Amino acid sequence: MPLASGLSGQRVLVTAASQGIGFAAARAFLEEGARVVVNGSHAARLDRAVEALRSRGEVRGIVANLALHADLDRLVDESRVALGGIDTLVYVTGSPAPGTFMEQSFDSWQAAANLLTVGPAYLAQKVADVMLASRTPGRMVFSASTAIREPIPNIATSNVCRIAIAGLVRTLARELGPKGIRVNGVLPGFIATDRLTHVFEDSARRRGITSDQARELSMRDIPLGRAGEPEELARVFVFLGSDMSSYVTGALVPVDGGMLRSVG
Repeated sequence: MPLASGLSGQRVLVTAASQGIGFAAARAFLEEGARVVVNGSHAARLDRAVEALRSRGEVRGIVANLALHADLDRLVDESRVALGGIDTLVYVTGSPAPGTFMEQSFDSWQAAANLLTVGPAYLAQKVADVMLASRTPGRMVFSASTAIREPIPNIATSNVCRIAIAGLVRTLARELGPKGIRVNGVLPGFIATDRLTHVFEDSARRRGITSDQARELSMRDIPLGRAGEPEELARVFVFLGSDMSSYVTGALVPVDGGMLRSVG
C-alpha cells in the first residue's frame, strides 16, 4: 500500500529554520500540506526564509533565541496561538564554533549547554504541555549528530553536549508514549551546509592543508562518498514527524551515508 504522511493541515513548529537543515525541513513539511511556524534568531534572515517558503504553503516566522528561557516560552505560546495547537515539533539548532576540548572556556561550555542541552529539554516540556492539554497525539523530532555515537575531532562542545539529545529522546519516548506522543531523534552526518564548510576550514587550518583537501579526506570515510544534501535529511524529519512512522518512538536514526562504524 502507498505510504501517506497524513500531514495535510497538521500544525508544525520547526526551529532554526531560516537556513540550512531547518529551512529544508520546513519546506518538506509545507510540501506535504502542513501549516508551519519557522523560527530563527536573526529577524532579517528569518524574513527572507519566510518569503522563500511562502509559495509552498501556509508559513509564519517567529524570532526567538533557543538559548533564552523567555524566548522559548514566547516561541511556544505564539506558535500555539498562530497554529491553533502543535502537532509536530522539529528541533534543529545551530552549532557552537569548532574547537578542541582544551580550547574551551567556561562561557563556551555554558553557552553550548544552554543551546544543545537545556534549550531542547525545556522546549520539549513546553510543547508537551500544549499537546497534553489538547490531547494531541503529537510527534517530536530532535536533530543531534553522529558525533554522539563517534566523537568528531575539533568540535568538542558538540560532541559533549549533543549527547543529551539521546537521553531526552529515550526519556520522553517512555514518559509520553502512553499519552500518545512519539519522540525520535535524527543523527545527521556531514550535511552540505555552511556549518560543514566552517568545519572543513577549521580542519584545514589545523592540518596545514586546503579546505578542499580537508573535505576530500573526510569524504573518504563515507561509504556513499559524498556529503548529504539538506533535502535528503529533511525526508527523514518528515517520516518521523508524520503518520508514516506511527509505530516508531525512542529511535535515533543516523543519516550519514554509512559513515558510522559502530554497531548499535
